Amino acid sequence: MLLPTDVWVGALIRRAELSGASAVVARKGDVRAGSVLVKTYDTLTLRARVYAEAFGPDGDRLWLQPVTSEVEGEIDDYLARQVRYDPDIWIVEIEDRQGRHFLTEKVEGESPNSPNAA
Repeated sequence: MLLPTDVWVGALIRRAELSGASAVVARKGDVRAGSVLVKTYDTLTLRARVYAEAFGPDGDRLWLQPVTSEVEGEIDDYLARQVRYDPDIWIVEIEDRQGRHFLTEKVEGESPNSPNAA
């Protein structure tokens, strides 16, 4: 059984803040079942990334990178399009000196031992 979205988002923000990052809810969606997008911003390299929530065939949550660009403006354009498409969506923004995402679930294309995994 999955946690309500607001509880899951709160835990993500707490993990990020405990590791020295800054994390905020940039857009609040449906409290129980809203999808989540996580935007990360590496304050050293000035690169942004976005991670979109998905579910695997086994029902487990996993994360995809739907945008290959690391330009913040292009990421923000993608986020705006998604909000128009899904008004229940959540957006969490994380700023970190290492660009970490703090996601504990599988991130597609990322090694399980990746330093980006929190």
